[in-house]
Amino acid sequence: MTFPRPFGWRSVLVVLAAFALLVVSGQRMEIDRMIAIMGHGLLADSGAAGDGDNAQGIGGVLGRMVPLQVSDRQDVSRIDDFDSTALPPFAYRETVEENEPALNPDTLQLEDHPAARTYLVRPLGYVWHVAIKMLETLEIALWGTLIAVALGLPLALLSARNITPFPAARLLARSLVSFLRSVPELISALFLVIAFGFGPIAGYLALGLHGAGALGRFFADEAENVDRHPQEALAAIGAGRLAIWRLAVLPQVMPQHIGSTLYVLDRNVRMATVIGLVGAGGIGQELKGRYDMYDYGHVGTILLAIFLVVLVLDQLSERLRSRFL
Repeated sequence: MTFPRPFGWRSVLVVLAAFALLVVSGQRMEIDRMIAIMGHGLLADSGAAGDGDNAQGIGGVLGRMVPLQVSDRQDVSRIDDFDSTALPPFAYRETVEENEPALNPDTLQLEDHPAARTYLVRPLGYVWHVAIKMLETLEIALWGTLIAVALGLPLALLSARNITPFPAARLLARSLVSFLRSVPELISALFLVIAFGFGPIAGYLALGLHGAGALGRFFADEAENVDRHPQEALAAIGAGRLAIWRLAVLPQVMPQHIGSTLYVLDRNVRMATVIGLVGAGGIGQELKGRYDMYDYGHVGTILLAIFLVVLVLDQLSERLRSRFL
């Protein structure tokens, strides 16, 4: 009895060629530099290497975000109609001595002079602000998913061979689905921000258009892969295309449709954070602003909030999938 060899000379040549391509690509992608920076960073974290331009290490990066920003402080002189007798719940006033530059009329130079400033401090003010922004992010993801379903389902019906008998209509629908799916949300959000301005409108439209392309493809493939016997039985008694889809196709694909929709919703929550970086509303817009102002304590609070929300949504999505699928 002879056994086939696990690999031959052709397999060896393919592996060597693939390895050579990876080496060339690795040099172009600066893999060696990445490994060196990470190694130096780990040594810097452990104290075995001195600090350098690229050797702050993970601990150094995270250290700039600690302590997390929890409270919110606002100068009372910038609050319209401030009433010191009607403070918000748990808020208090804080007076701080600060040095402010002022022009010396004798020397005509700026000099620091002590000045007292009063601030309104909300102990959990920034946490509340981040919570509101996270809620806006979830709303953007939700509306983006609703738009994706509203646009993706008709495109899927036009794309499925067992629903639409016209090749030209199927080609046009599949082309539109491919176009919507090929345009990244971040790119479409850039143009939608120009059209609609900064805010959530550009966000949920960008997510909805890309999600419509994804769901249009998912829904069409799921509809084409169902058992055809119920469809043939309904067609034999003269049922129309939409009736066949509603009575024979939809009951079979409903669990898959729900799973695909939950997948798009789960992805939209993450992408709603990313597109916020270009001004499309939500927590991403707040993250970009705080990062540009070097408020790393605020950035740490935002990242922690994103992590907690995504973790909770992952658990919720898993429970919904196990229930419907």
